[in-house]
Amino acid sequence: MNNESQHLIYICSDSVGETTEAVAKATIKQFHTNQVKLKRYSHLQDEDEIRNVVSEAAASNALIMYTLVQPELREMMRQEAVRHNIATVDIMGPAMQGFIDAFHGSPSRLPGRLHTLDEDYYRRIDAIEYTVRNDDGKNLNELLQADIVLLGVSRTSKTPLSIYLSHKGYKTANVPIVPEVLPPDSLSHIDSKRLFGLTMHPEQLIHIRKARLQTLGLLSGSLYTQRSRVEQELNHAKQFMEQIGCTIIDVTNRAIEETAGIILESMQ
Repeated sequence: MNNESQHLIYICSDSVGETTEAVAKATIKQFHTNQVKLKRYSHLQDEDEIRNVVSEAAASNALIMYTLVQPELREMMRQEAVRHNIATVDIMGPAMQGFIDAFHGSPSRLPGRLHTLDEDYYRRIDAIEYTVRNDDGKNLNELLQADIVLLGVSRTSKTPLSIYLSHKGYKTANVPIVPEVLPPDSLSHIDSKRLFGLTMHPEQLIHIRKARLQTLGLLSGSLYTQRSRVEQELNHAKQFMEQIGCTIIDVTNRAIEETAGIILESMQ
């Protein structure tokens, strides 16, 4: 991609637009560029709004990515895109049509159906609140309530992974493993299928820890980043993880989403 000028992607939806934005961001990552700006247009409800957005996008030479469940709005988007000679990507339409063709179903055509305030929504909120309360070994008296417990030494992505899983509706606690601190006894009362240990190659862990110290304005020559100490922590953690029978995942160079996928697949 051309790094000299910034590219625009218009995110258009008759709901919030989170689905389209997530797809756009995942796509951008494949091109290793920071020269793309997203502009979101939510809750588009009529054809005039579609016309205005497409006209503006055409003037900016932008790409339009959209989720519109109403067929008349999708058709208007298609027509206006042709008229203005602008590229568009229909995120929802092909998937809905494929479902209709395969299963002879009929869509509800309700925008934002995924975000209806139903039981699943409140379950996710409950999971997020639990996960925030139980980050980094806090509130261990609630540990038995967890759907997933993550174990690992410092900076093995326990917290961001916990938050990601909580947004999927899983109450996730994470517990740091440190040689000088005894792990909580309650871990022995949790089904090992719900326990996941995170490990990492020493070199990458040292690099991550040094970067963390730099952001805090601290010296990188501390025990926290010494190779012998890091290897000691990792070996101690691995021995403990094997002892309690949890699933051990090497998160070296893994994206949070990939690690989460391994965990969720293991729990099925």
